Amino acid sequence: MNTDIITAIVAVRKDQDGGQAQVSVRKDDINLITWHDGNPTNITHQQILDKQVELRAEYVATQYQRDRANYSRRGGYPEIGDQLDMIYHDQVDGTTTFKDAIKAIKDAHPKP
Repeated sequence: MNTDIITAIVAVRKDQDGGQAQVSVRKDDINLITWHDGNPTNITHQQILDKQVELRAEYVATQYQRDRANYSRRGGYPEIGDQLDMIYHDQVDGTTTFKDAIKAIKDAHPKP
């Protein structure tokens, strides 16, 4: 995941005061930031770099969630209609297909 500078700035500003940063960055270069709002909370380059590291770590730590949710490409959770159908048939037939299917996905993509 590439966490661009603007994404990091927006996140820092939101953390600070809930405000929306008004900023542009040329060539995703931390030295080419234009603060359209005057940088009222005095966001520093170090805060931006630290937030980029934090956002990347968060993204990596939640990869299992994206893998589980991505049914069509990676064998994640079945579509909701299919899940409901499994639950219905489990109730009618006394089977555990729904629980088995969900467990298989959680086992294939474990939470770290």
